Amino acid sequence: MEQVVAQVAQQESFIQWAARFMIDGGIFMWVIAVVWCVGIALAVERLKSYFTYDIDGKSLMNTIKKHVISNQVQESIQACTESKSLCAFVMKNGLKRANQSKEQIQDSLEASILETVPMIERRLGYLALAANLSTLLGLLGTIQGLIQSFAAVATAEASQKAQLLAEGIAVAMNTTALGLVSAISLMVVHAYLVAKGEKMIQEIEENSVKLLDLLGTKKAGTTSPSDKVA
Repeated sequence: MEQVVAQVAQQESFIQWAARFMIDGGIFMWVIAVVWCVGIALAVERLKSYFTYDIDGKSLMNTIKKHVISNQVQESIQACTESKSLCAFVMKNGLKRANQSKEQIQDSLEASILETVPMIERRLGYLALAANLSTLLGLLGTIQGLIQSFAAVATAEASQKAQLLAEGIAVAMNTTALGLVSAISLMVVHAYLVAKGEKMIQEIEENSVKLLDLLGTKKAGTTSPSDKVA
């Protein structure tokens, strides 16, 4: 029981410290906090989307290959339809043209890739912008705090100079700290999302080439006996 009370008291003291930290930092603290929250919301949305878009491309390709070799293209299309991943979407569009020429299959795959890439890269620029804004707003708050400090030293009475100087320095340091924390966290998430997005695009392109080769080889294999009979 005593440990619970101590934890509650510690939590309350942290909340009080955080409130004082925000208030002492001035108006730019709240602006940075808003930008940070927007960046976090963008990051969460992108992370959820990426978990939906991503898939084990090797496993999907093995399933498609097994059905195509067995002349069960519809089963391959059905397997892709059951997945919400972007790789499955591209594969499905290519499989729908399995009976057409290799050029037509390639055109369908390329068009599908061009459609999926913007879905992967969507709103990543805004996340990078939020990180840069946090840094710049922190710097702007620092400048404001320094201006406030110098103004206090120049115009205030001797008895008030120390207090006003401390308040100005608090504004300068607090905004710098919060701006850096916001920027660093958003930049780390942005770097992770960019890397994951590039991995998904690379996997989609790689499996598209494999599918094109598979369908082309299968078509050549099925047409050669008829050519010999003719």
